[in-house]
Amino acid sequence: MAGSMKLIAKRCFPDALQVIDRFHVQKLAIEALQELRIKHRWEAIDRENNAIGAPSEGNQDIQSFENGDSRKQLLARSRYLLYKSREKWTISQKHRAHILFTEYPDLKRLIS
Repeated sequence: MAGSMKLIAKRCFPDALQVIDRFHVQKLAIEALQELRIKHRWEAIDRENNAIGAPSEGNQDIQSFENGDSRKQLLARSRYLLYKSREKWTISQKHRAHILFTEYPDLKRLIS
């Protein structure tokens, strides 16, 4: 980035983080995606913990999806598939991604 452009950006947007190459942009995007995935995982953990305390309602919160994953397992095991390009996903990762994006469409919007 040219020095003059850096100075203009600093004056116009003093609190902005300046990114100058695609690798940093990609890193920031992955960090945002992982932050959202982790937020959903904590919510799933809280739901499961609440369900354990109230067994009559637990059937819905401790569900298993068709691949055998619980909600928190789905979110934990999907970490690395979100880094890879779709062409490199294994069959099980494709299946997990389909379930993940059905349950959490906001994650799909971030990688699209």
